[in-house]
Amino acid sequence: MTKRIKVIVPIPMDEAGVANRASQLPPAQVREGFAPEFAAVPWGAALGDSYHDMLLMDWTVFQAGIAAEEEGYAGVLIDTVSDSGMSALRSRLSIPVVGPGQVAFHAAMMLGKRFTVLTMWPQWFPLYEKTLTEYKLWDRVASLRSINTRPDVTELLAGKEEVIFEKLRHEATKAIEEDGADVIVLGSTTMHQSATYLAANLPVPVVNPGLLAYKTLETLVDLKLTHSKRAYPSPEVPKDADIRKGWF
Repeated sequence: MTKRIKVIVPIPMDEAGVANRASQLPPAQVREGFAPEFAAVPWGAALGDSYHDMLLMDWTVFQAGIAAEEEGYAGVLIDTVSDSGMSALRSRLSIPVVGPGQVAFHAAMMLGKRFTVLTMWPQWFPLYEKTLTEYKLWDRVASLRSINTRPDVTELLAGKEEVIFEKLRHEATKAIEEDGADVIVLGSTTMHQSATYLAANLPVPVVNPGLLAYKTLETLVDLKLTHSKRAYPSPEVPKDADIRKGWF
């Protein structure tokens, strides 16, 4: 029986944009018997560049995932390093719900002593400040660094490789040499196209959060592991019907 994985893209976009996001999981990386299905939220944030957008991403990802279990999915993957809506979905669902930020940061701590989150622009720093504080990981963070380049969350890095990849390599090198980072974590699943280049041109491991989170979710499903309901208790009075009415 095929194990379907619901992958929630936290920004509304057309089919072409969703296909670009889905390209982070090439067929060779999808284990036999699994089927990841990418779907964008139908309304909500534009860039994740503000607390306004952070709230919208939490809410719309939660809305998009609340019916995943009854729809027959084996797990939910949130396609953003901000882990938007993750805790709320874990409260409502019994199937595993995975966020790339949590996975990537903890993997970085297994691979080294201090990691840098390397991202596109500083407007995304609050996303990491929120999760790093919640996960109590600041003592392992070397730095947050950006290349001060406005991201394209639909087209990603396509057509900009020669400029963007070198900017990322340069900033990552500064994180290693000046901040003491011994692992680099890409700050967005939209940056996945740069992972191979950076891994080949940096002297430290580079964590690609979306792919790693997906492979982690496959493992949890295979091992029949999911989040603790003592940590993420279910609501005594679910409000699914009201939540579903909230589609705009």
